[in-house]
Amino acid sequence: MRTILFIFLHLSLTTAAIAQLTDDCKLQLGTNLSGVVDYGTELPFVDLMHNARMWYTKDIDNPNAAFDSGFADELTYRSDGYPTHVPQQVAGADYDQRVVTIWANTSGWPAGQYTVLWEGTGELSFWGGFENLNQTDDHRIVFDFLNPFDNTLEMTIVTSDINDPIRNIRVLMPGTEATYETEPFYSLWLEKLSIFPSVRFMDWGTTNSWGQPDNWSWDDPSLFAWEDRAQMDHYTWATNKGIPYEMMIKLLNDYDLDGWICVPHRASDDYIEQMAILFRDNLESDRQLSVEYSNEIWNWIFGQTQWLNKYGCEQTGVSWPEGIVPYVQNCLDIWSEVFANEMDRITRVAGVQMGWQDVSNRMLRSLTPGSFDAMSPTFYFGLTEEGDAALDDLGANATVADVAFYARQSMAETSTLLEIQKTELADPLGVPIVFYEGGQHITGDPFGVEPSYGQALLDIQRDTSMYNMYLEWFAFLTTLQEGESPLQLMNFSFVAPRSSRYGSWGILETMDQDLSVTAAPKYSAILETIEACEETVSLEEVFIDSKKYKVYPNPTGDLLTIAGDLLNKKLVIYDGVGQAVLNQKVNATSVVLDLSSLESGAYFIRIISGDGSEVLSVVVE
Repeated sequence: MRTILFIFLHLSLTTAAIAQLTDDCKLQLGTNLSGVVDYGTELPFVDLMHNARMWYTKDIDNPNAAFDSGFADELTYRSDGYPTHVPQQVAGADYDQRVVTIWANTSGWPAGQYTVLWEGTGELSFWGGFENLNQTDDHRIVFDFLNPFDNTLEMTIVTSDINDPIRNIRVLMPGTEATYETEPFYSLWLEKLSIFPSVRFMDWGTTNSWGQPDNWSWDDPSLFAWEDRAQMDHYTWATNKGIPYEMMIKLLNDYDLDGWICVPHRASDDYIEQMAILFRDNLESDRQLSVEYSNEIWNWIFGQTQWLNKYGCEQTGVSWPEGIVPYVQNCLDIWSEVFANEMDRITRVAGVQMGWQDVSNRMLRSLTPGSFDAMSPTFYFGLTEEGDAALDDLGANATVADVAFYARQSMAETSTLLEIQKTELADPLGVPIVFYEGGQHITGDPFGVEPSYGQALLDIQRDTSMYNMYLEWFAFLTTLQEGESPLQLMNFSFVAPRSSRYGSWGILETMDQDLSVTAAPKYSAILETIEACEETVSLEEVFIDSKKYKVYPNPTGDLLTIAGDLLNKKLVIYDGVGQAVLNQKVNATSVVLDLSSLESGAYFIRIISGDGSEVLSVVVE
C-alpha cells in the first residue's frame, strides 16, 4: 500500500474567474431538441406511444387494401384523440374502417422486451420485426425487439367498444413498466443530454407551422385558445401542436436545465398570457427561461412566415417585415406583464436573420426599446452558392476534402456577416447577442433534392475535418464575446440520422452510437469545448467534511459508494490539480462509482445542486 499525503481542499470557481472569462469559458453551449416523430432516432420518452404517427385508416376485408385508405379525417374521436369506436362506417367508403399507427424507423429503440398497456374493451394487433408476441391479460401485451435496427412496427386497433373504447395506450421500453410514470424520460437520452446546461424547445413545440396541417395552409386568420394546446393525455405528441408544456417544465426542473421556449404564432392573447403564467408558477425560480415569438418568421419555407405576411402585411397594407413586428411586440409585452416582478427569470429574445442585415435592422428598430433583452441570429456555416455549384460539377467524384474546402469558404463569409450584426445592430442597441441555432448547415441546393455529391455530404459528417471545423468555428465565435457572461450558443440539433437530401442535423445519429465504431465529430468537438471550461477550477480554501453524505470505503481501490440526498444532483470528480475526471448527473439516494481506472492519489468530489455545492474527498489507492 502506498503512503499518500494530501490536504483537504475546497474546489470552487472564484469570482475573478467568472469576471474575467478565459478563452475556454467564453462560450456556453446548449442544444435544440429534436421533435418527436415516428421515424426519429431521438427518443426522450420511455413511452413510445408519445412519438407514434397520427392515425391512418385501413379497409376491413378488402383483399386489395391500400396501406392507407385515407379516411382518418372522417372518423369520430374522443378529446384525447382515440377513436370513439372501431370499426367505423364512413360515407363514401366501400369498406368499414380500422385505425392504425406506425413507427417507421426503430433504429434508436433499445433491444429487449417491450410492454403494451391500455384501458378499455377491444383488440389490438401488431405487424413488424418483433418476436415472441404474447398477450398476458386483457390489457397487456409483450413482445421482443431483439434487433430493432431498420425494422418497423405497426399497431392496429382492430375493435374498440363504443361504451368502453380503447384508450391510454402505452408502448413501454424494456424494463420501464414499473417506473414509466415517475421516470418518463429515457435514461440514455438523459445521459447524452447531461453535457448541456440549457435546451431549446422549438421542435419539441412543433413551432414551425404550429397548428397548421402543413406549411402551405395559411388561409385561416383565427387564433388558438389556451385549451387548444398540446395536452398530456393526447394519444401522441407527434402532432402539429407538439409536446405539452408540462413536460418541458418537468425536464427543466428535474434536471436543473435552463430553457428556451417559442410561443406559437397563432396563439391568442389569452393563450400567450396563460402560457406565461404556467411557466412563471411552475418553473423553478432558479431556472433561466428565454422567450421567443415563433421561429424564423422571415423564412418563407415555414407556414408562420406566410401566415404573418398575409395577415400582418398584405391585409393591413403595411410593408414587410414591419407588418409582422406587432405580433412580436405583443408577445413580448404580455410575457413582460406576467413576469413584471420577476423579470430576472426570463430573457426576452428578438430573433433576426443572420444573412440579411436590412431585415434585422428594420425588425429590431421597430420594436419598443427596452422590450427585449437580446437579439438572436444563427451561427451556421454551410456552403455558398458557388461552393454548391462547384461540388455539383464534381458530382460523385466530390470528396470530403472538397466539401470541407467550400464549407470553410462559407465560414469566412458568415464570420463577416456576424461581425456586422454585432457592430451595426447589437452594439448600437446596447443588447447582447445570443444564438438560437447553429453549427454545420452543409446541405445541397435546392434543399430537399438529392445532390449529385450526396455521398461526400454523408461522409463528412463522420470525418475529422468536421471536428476541426467546429473547433475553428468556436474559436472565431469567442471573439464576439464581451463582458462577464459567456456567449450563448444553441446547437442545432441533438440526435438525428444523416441525410444528404434533407441535411444531417444531429450531433449524434442515434443515442446509443458507439463512438469507437461510428465517429461523431460534432458531438466530440462540442463535448471537448464544454469540458474545457468545466475543468477550469481553483484549488483554495480548507475543506470541511460534509455531514450530509457518507463516502465509503475511503480509501478505495475500485468501487466507491456515496450515500445521501443525490436527487437531481450533478457529480464532478477532480484530481489533485483540478482537472475533471468524471462528470455525471444522478437522481438517487446513493450511487456506486467505479474508480478503478484512476491513478493513485487524492481526489475531490463536488456535489452540485440548484442551492450550491458541497465538496467531499476520497483517496484512491
